[in-house]
This record gives sequence, structure tokens and C-alpha cells, in this order.
Amino acid sequence: MTPPYITDDHEIFRKSLRKFLEKEAYPFYDQWEEERMIPRSFWRKMGEQGYLCPDIDEQYGGSEVDWGFSVIINEEIERVGSGLVGIGLHNDIVVPYITAYGTEEQKKRWLPKCTTGEIITAIAMTEPGTGSDLANIQTTATLEGDHYILNGSKTFITNGIHSDLIVVACKTDPKANPKHKGVSLLVVERDNPGFSRGRKLNKVGLHSQDTAELIFEDCLVPKENLLGEEGKGFVYLMEKLQQERLLVAIAAQIASEVMLKQTIEYVKSRDAFGKPVSKFQNTQFKIAEMATEIEMGRAFLDQLITEHIEGNDIVTKVSMAKWKLTDIAKKIAGECMQLHGGYGYMEEYEIARRFRDIPVASIYAGTNEIMKTIIAKNLGL
Repeated sequence: MTPPYITDDHEIFRKSLRKFLEKEAYPFYDQWEEERMIPRSFWRKMGEQGYLCPDIDEQYGGSEVDWGFSVIINEEIERVGSGLVGIGLHNDIVVPYITAYGTEEQKKRWLPKCTTGEIITAIAMTEPGTGSDLANIQTTATLEGDHYILNGSKTFITNGIHSDLIVVACKTDPKANPKHKGVSLLVVERDNPGFSRGRKLNKVGLHSQDTAELIFEDCLVPKENLLGEEGKGFVYLMEKLQQERLLVAIAAQIASEVMLKQTIEYVKSRDAFGKPVSKFQNTQFKIAEMATEIEMGRAFLDQLITEHIEGNDIVTKVSMAKWKLTDIAKKIAGECMQLHGGYGYMEEYEIARRFRDIPVASIYAGTNEIMKTIIAKNLGL
């Protein structure tokens, strides 16, 4: 059943994007995984074809299309591989902070290059000692004359190596009470004095995605790079987390669909004891269970995407989806690897990569434990 937010124009767009990815991404993805980096040239090609930030206004280089087109982009790049998550982060997590809270001057300065791939963005929230507890971040920014002096470090930053523009969560008022009222957002540019990159982090999965540490040592950030108002940063972050967590749910759903499809094809072709593995009752039951969970997940997800596009507040349901769909994807990765037998543990089979890539989905964008806390709180507990 076609979701209500999908039209013929969306399907035409999907076919075009798939054709592009079949030429420019699928043949090279294994190489990118080995090299531990998506090349900037691929970002430029995405920009040239209109696949970066398609929903922003035409005056800034976008196409002013509805968010359904962004959903399709995120679905199709996940089919290629989870290591392309940085593109979704750029399109649908970081750039929306600029479009929502940026000044006209900031939008004109940054957005056009975000659509071409000349500027790659990142958002820096997590610190070595602070993850989901954003009110207690330790990075500080003090206004002195025309610049903020930014000090601190961030870690686990997606697009950390490539990024040219980084939205940094920091404390402009460390003494604020409550603490979250001291949080602001500063936009750090690649050439800001005092900004450097630490290690490119060696991860269990998402090998082609550049994740890094960022270091700010008396980093000079022009006061014009304050995003929105001082002290409103925490509120801005909370407002945008609904879409971020929905993106994680979308990626988990697609990963589950891909893994099941590949496993069905494998068990049909693999013989054991004189018949295909697909003919064993255990195999059939496992496949039936996974297919059912995936269908139920897809129905719930499509409903949420529709409500999100309509502008509804669905924080509780999105928290449910982020938790449940990533949890299901982890379970399916394990089941599918088992059904592949020894070959599932071999790098030549994609299930091995998927098995490595999917666990982090239950950690980033707020751990699944945090999702359950949000759900419980919003249920009045």
C-alpha cells in the first residue's frame, strides 16, 4: 500500500535517485568502507543532481519540495549502506537549524553552498563526559568584543572530518538556573582560529562514515555566528529532535527490509540435507516472524511520517518508533546472520556489514533508554 504522503512525482524522483545511486554509489561503496571515508566528490555529485537539502527555498538553492522527497532520499541512501548517514544528517538535521533559526544574512551566506555540497555540515552536542544530558555540557563560550571565545571538546561527531560548518551546543551562561537556560548554539566554520579536529574514530561499524573528535581552544567565533538567541539553544535542540529521531527510525526500517529480502534470497538458493534451507520449518517460522514485525513497523512509520509532514507534535510516538524499530532491526540482523550460516560471518556477504552497522542506531540521537524515559514521562508516569 502506497503511503498517503507519496505521489507520482515522488515515485519519479525515487526512480531517478536509484538510477543515480546505481551509477555513483553502489559500485564504490565497498571501496569507501575500506577507505573509511565517503569522498567529497560524491557529495558534490549529490548536490549537482538536487539531492542535497531539496526542501529549502529556491532563493537559497533548494527546490521547495515537501519533506516526502527527503524521506525518499534517506530510504534510498540507507539501501546503499548505513555509512551514508551523514548525508541525512546534513539535509534533515543540521541545515534545518539554519533555516529555522538563522538570520537572513546567515541563510544567504551558508545555505546555497549546503545545497551544492561545497559546504558539509555537522552538529556537535556530545562531549567526552556528556551524552544525552545536554543541560550539563561543559563547552563554554564567552562574548568578548566582536567574538565568542569557545572552549571545550566534542566527540562522536558525524561528518566530523569533512564538515565545513558545525553547529556547536555550548554554555554561554554557565551559572544559569535551571542549567538548560545557559545553552546556546554557535556556528563554527572550518577556518575559525582555535578550532581543530582530533582523532577520526575507529568504529565497530559505519566504517565509511567519518566520525571524529572536535577541539575548541580559545576558538574565535564571530558574534554574527550565534544561531538564534542566547540561552535558547536547549529549546532549539528539543524542537528538532523529533525529526532527527524519525530519521533514525526510517533508516532502521529500511535496514530491516533490506536484510530480510537478502536473507529470503539466500535461503532459497542454499541447500542443506538435499533441499533448500527455505524449506525447513524453522527457517519459514523465522522469516514469517521477521516479515510480520517489518510490516507492522512500516505501517506505524508511514503514519508518523504523514503526521510529521502535517506539522503535528508526535514526540511520544516518534520516541516509540525510534526505540522499537531500531530494536527490531538489531534482532533481525542477528536472525538473518544466523540463517546465512557460516557465510553470514564472511565480509563478502552484506549481512555481515549490516550486523555491524545497525547496533549504533539504538544509541545515537538519544539512547533507547532515553526514548523509554520520554515515553513514560509523556504518559504521565
